[in-house]
Formats: sequence, C-alpha cells, structure tokens
Amino acid sequence: MSDPDRYNLDDLLAIMARLRDPERGCPWDVQQDFASIAPYTIEEAYEVADAIDRGDFDDLRDELGDLLLQVVFHARMAEEAGRFDFADVVHAISSKMRRRHPHVFDGVRYADAAVQRQAWDDIKAAERAGRGEPHDTSALAGISSGLPEWKRALKLQQCAASRGFDWPDPQPVLAKLAEEIDEVRAEFADGADPARLEDEIGDVLFVVVNLARHAGVDFSRALRHANAKFERRFRLMEQLAAADGGAFGEHTLAGQERLWQRAKALEPKR
Repeated sequence: MSDPDRYNLDDLLAIMARLRDPERGCPWDVQQDFASIAPYTIEEAYEVADAIDRGDFDDLRDELGDLLLQVVFHARMAEEAGRFDFADVVHAISSKMRRRHPHVFDGVRYADAAVQRQAWDDIKAAERAGRGEPHDTSALAGISSGLPEWKRALKLQQCAASRGFDWPDPQPVLAKLAEEIDEVRAEFADGADPARLEDEIGDVLFVVVNLARHAGVDFSRALRHANAKFERRFRLMEQLAAADGGAFGEHTLAGQERLWQRAKALEPKR
C-alpha cells in the first residue's frame, strides 16, 4: 500500500480485497452478497444527501467515502464471481457520459434545450435497444422500477409533463389533493377496507409528490426536514416531561399534546 497518510483508490481496492479474503478477511464482509449489501448502498446515498442538506462538508467527505466503498464492495463481489471488476465500472460510466453528451465531447450542436432533451431520450432508447430490451416508445420508457417509490412517482410525472400532460399551476393539484383525501375519508366511513385504503392513500401520496414538483420543492428534502423537526420536538417533549418530574409515556394524550405545544413554542422562529 501507499503512504498511509494519503491512501489512494488502489489502496481502497486492496483493502476491500483483503476484507473479502476467505482465509484472512473479516467474517462479516466475507458472508455478504449483492442483496445483503444493497440496503447499505441506499442508506449511504441518503446520508450523503443529509450531509449536503446540513452543509457539513467534513461529514460529506466521509459520507462520500462510505458511498464509494459501496461501489467498491459490489465491484469486488462481481470480480470474485467473474462478472466484471472496478475498472469495468469506471469504463462503463465514462463511456456512457461521453455517449450521452455528444454536444460536449463530439462537437454536436443542438438548436435549443428541447432538441437536446429529445436527443437524450433517443440516445437512451438506442442504449436499451442495444441491450436487447423490447422496443418501447412510451415517454415513460426506461424509468427504473428499483427507485424509491416517491422518486419513481416524480420521474413518471416529469416524463408525462414533458409530453404536455400536466396541470398548469399548483392550484388544480391542491384541489386534486383535497379530492383524494375526501376519498380516504369515505373509505374509513365505509368500513376501511384495507385494499381500498391502500389504493386511496397511494393516490394521496402520488398527488403530494406532484404538489411538491409544482411548488419547486424537493420532496425528499422536505420530508427530511419534517423528520428532523419531529425528532427535535419529540426529544424536547421528553426533556420537558423529565423536567416536570415524570416520564413522557406516563402523560395522557392530552398531556402529551400540551408538551408538544410547549416544545413548538420553545423552538427558534425561522
């Protein structure tokens, strides 16, 4: 390995190879496979986004390292299986970036952004055809089913909007949201059939993603903020309950609501 004060990518690849060594490696790392590691890969991507959201660049450096480790981990397992290695991953993404940006690397000129967007779609369609995928002329072709569902909803909406299927502003979306919530209420009134409730609540969530899109709000970031706010207030409620001489769980629902209102009042005004 190189100078331990400044490891490089080759060192990281060597470290992963050692961790996966059946004789000398780490038992936990050795027993992992693609399926078991995939949830960690997703988690690390979200932690990168969280560091960016907090503006913590020291943490961002570390989280990007964790995410890179996930790529190296998957590549190592693939190499062991004789499928591909890390160099193949680098080659594949480099080739894709050059192929999808002929206006940057090959001197192609597009008349405007709309022509460029269509060319991007055409290039992706050619890639799918090259992989032998069935010919699909839909505007929704190529949207991965492996995305987080809120992200897939957003991409479906964006692609539909690119073909003109969209509301003109947020007001009709708000009206549609109210309509979908009324339908959820109706399901509860009719006996709350689980399958119907799942369907109607799904419609609500889909419209909420659409509302965020029309508002220019990042759905994931907004939800992270909401989660952080809830966690901050809940922890403060627990502290307030302890300061009053009792445990939070010993309060009635009405008492917990009073603690919630006190916690909200103590928060700095934004």
